[in-house]
This record gives sequence, structure tokens and C-alpha cells, in this order.
Amino acid sequence: MSEKQQLLSLLRQVEHGACTPEQALLQMKLQPFQDLGYAKVDHHRAVRQGVSEVIYGKSKTPEQILGIVTAMAENGCTNILVTQMSQEAAELVRKTIPLDYHPIPRLGIAVPMEQKRTGNIVVAAAGTSDLYCAEEAALTAEALGSRVVRLYDVGVSGLHRTLSHLEELMQARVVVAVAGMEGALASVLGGLVDCPVLAVPTSVGYGASFGGVSALLSMLNSCASGVSVVNIDNGFGAGYQAHLINQMETAKE
Repeated sequence: MSEKQQLLSLLRQVEHGACTPEQALLQMKLQPFQDLGYAKVDHHRAVRQGVSEVIYGKSKTPEQILGIVTAMAENGCTNILVTQMSQEAAELVRKTIPLDYHPIPRLGIAVPMEQKRTGNIVVAAAGTSDLYCAEEAALTAEALGSRVVRLYDVGVSGLHRTLSHLEELMQARVVVAVAGMEGALASVLGGLVDCPVLAVPTSVGYGASFGGVSALLSMLNSCASGVSVVNIDNGFGAGYQAHLINQMETAKE
């Protein structure tokens, strides 16, 4: 039983008189998180935000990641996202917990479950070198329940490649534009579509790109309206935000 189902069950007990409001409040206070010593797993995240806690895998040991994933899985969580996950950690988790691991974005999805995907998010990557970040965004949005269309290697150095996908772009509810170098793709797409554009600067480029700072500044200074920017290489953040926008549009239907 998931945390949300447990909470609903508790509220129904109060409704039917099997539990007093004070007793229910005490149970809710006692179970906001699970203390593993090295991590406090927020089991109420899905109740508050609709999405379970996401695990940032970088700098965590494989054993710590396994412990957190196990605690969440035992509490009924599915499609648990682990970002920046090493191959070593993936191999350890996979021994005890079902896991889909994607090595290019270094992203794991523990206890994967099929679900209906709604809406329409376009993830556009300027070049093949940006796929590690674009795939993190796309897989994140898909794991949360959004439909994703991938447009890869559509950078402005060959603008005809971008323009060949106008139909997909015009149908999007939100576009994630992933680019390194000078980061111009976000401005180009922002001038073509009537939906929000989430720009993701990547650390791809030669010396003067300063590890993505050049792309970041270009995107922040975009002349196109409707462009918002996340941090360098933050494909997860863009995918998550794109899902929230897409979900709001779906709710209007």
C-alpha cells in the first residue's frame, strides 16, 4: 500500500469512527519520514507534491542508494528516479530491486511500472554530444507520466534540420531545449512556438564555453519571449518542470 493509500485509509477510519482525529493526527506526525541514519526518506513527498522523492545519486555510495531505494519500494513507491547514478550502484540495486538503468544520462528508474502517458513534451537537443542531458530530461518526464517526443541533433548549425520538425514543435505543450556551445537553440525555438520553452545549457564546448557558462548566459539573455532557464546540465530539473507544466495543461481538458 502506497503512502497516499495509507493516508486515505486512515482518513476513512476517522470518517467511520474507528479512529479519533487526535489518534490520526498522531500517526501522521509519527510517519513523515524514515530515518536511515545517513538519510531521512521523505515518504510524504508523494502526498504533498504528487511525486515521490527523487534520489540524487552522485556522491552517495551504492549501499546508501540501495538502502534509500529499498525503503521507498517497501513503502509502495514505483518509478523511483535515481539521477547521476553510477554503473556500480545500478548493478548493486539491480540484485534486489527491479531497475531500468540508462548509462548515457546515468539515470536509474527503480521498480519501473507501466503507466499512461499524457500531454506532449518535446525534448530538442542541439547535438549528439548533448544527449546525456536531453535523455535525463526525457526519461524524467516519462517516468513521471508525460508523453515525450525526442528531436535530436537539431542544432542551429544546420537550421534546416530544426525547421524540418515544425509540426512536432507546434503541437508541443512545452519544449525543452538542450544545447551547449553558444546555446542558440533555445532562442530559435522560443521564436517558433507558442508554449513555454525550458532551456538547458550543457557543459559541451571548447575552452571559451567555460563549462556551460557561455550557453547559460546566452539563454538567460534570450531575445525570445517565454524562455526560462535551468542550471547547467540539469536535465532532470527541466524534465520535472516540463512535466508540471504539461500536467497543468492536461488538467484543463
